[in-house]
Amino acid sequence: MAQIGYARISTGDQNLDLQRDALNHAGCEHTFEDVASGAKAERTGLVQAMAFLRPGDVLTVWRLDRLARSLPHLIEVLNDLEQRGCGFRSLTESIDTTTPAGRLTFHLFGALGQFERDIIRERTLAGLAAAVARGRKGGRKPVMTPEKQQRAQQLIAQGLSVREAATRLKISKTVLYRELQRKRGGNGS
Repeated sequence: MAQIGYARISTGDQNLDLQRDALNHAGCEHTFEDVASGAKAERTGLVQAMAFLRPGDVLTVWRLDRLARSLPHLIEVLNDLEQRGCGFRSLTESIDTTTPAGRLTFHLFGALGQFERDIIRERTLAGLAAAVARGRKGGRKPVMTPEKQQRAQQLIAQGLSVREAATRLKISKTVLYRELQRKRGGNGS
C-alpha cells in the first residue's frame, strides 16, 4: 500500500511548500501537484495522480478543498477511488477511508450530497411551477415572429433568395427554411 499525495494551489502567487511538507510528513511516496483553480474540472496533476494509483494505494491530500471543487465532485472522486480499491485520506479533516470511521464519514458525505441534489431539484421544480402559475413560459423566445414570417414571404415573393431574405431579417437561413416548410405543411412542397 502506497500513499500518493496530491497538492493544489489556485495561483502562482501561492506556495505549495506547506502542503508538500504535510504530505511528506504523512509518508507520501509520490506527490502530484497543480497550480489551477479548484473550479477547473480537468487538472493535469489530479489526472496523473488518479492514473498512478493502484489497488490498495491511498490518495492523500492536505485538505478536502485541495481535491474537490464541490461536494458532488468530492463524492464522485471518492466513489472512483472506492471502485478502484483505493483509499482516501485528508490530513486536516482527519478522514481516512481505510478505517471504519473514515468509511462512515465518506458515506455521510454521500448522503449529504444526495440530499443537496434533492433540495436543488425541489427548488427548481417549485420555481418552474410558480413561473407557470404566473403565466410565464420557459425557454428561448422564438426567433421567428409573425411579423418576420410575413416580411420573409414578401421578400421571397419579390425575388430574393431564402439566404438573402434571412440576412435582411437577421435570422439564420435554417430557421427561415424550417418556418417556410412548416407553413407549407411540413411536406416540402
